[in-house]
Amino acid sequence: MSEVVMSQELCEATYKKVGQELTELLKNEEKRPILLCVMKGAMNFLIGMMKYVECPVIVDYIHISSYDGTDSTGKINLLKDMTFNPEGRTVVIVEDVIDTGLSLAYLKDYLNKKYHPKDVKIAVFVDKTARRKVDVKVDVVGFTMNVDKYIVGNGFDYHDMFRNVPYVFTPSEEDFKKWDEMIAKDPLMKNE
Repeated sequence: MSEVVMSQELCEATYKKVGQELTELLKNEEKRPILLCVMKGAMNFLIGMMKYVECPVIVDYIHISSYDGTDSTGKINLLKDMTFNPEGRTVVIVEDVIDTGLSLAYLKDYLNKKYHPKDVKIAVFVDKTARRKVDVKVDVVGFTMNVDKYIVGNGFDYHDMFRNVPYVFTPSEEDFKKWDEMIAKDPLMKNE
């Protein structure tokens, strides 16, 4: 049986909390900081929380991939680099989840080596502490999840499905079976 982990109301309250914390963190920056959305999962989080950030920011995105179905592959693929050059500016990596920490460690290192920003900070919607493999400093955490369960909804997906669900839930085995049957019948899903 699926279980709601974060209600729609809790998601909104988390957006507000993170937006307010980022305001405090960024309010004294001389150059406008960049909120760097990690596509596709962090879209909902970025859109939900940035309305609560009360200082001028630039929004950009970067697209990486490290998942195959429900498993992190450990291999990071850069699919689309950021648009703005952040040299001399603070960049806030906006990510939906930190689990193993591999993706965020890769991104932080990549940005520092390629662009030489003033600073790289990290804001995550959900911190899944039980899956950590690499120690990465996260500056702002929305919600902490201490159990190792796959989550879907509010930006989190299963083969690009259910990002639009306004709450976060853990699917049941029956859900996965039903979804896999849907994917098998959809030629678009087979080619993702």
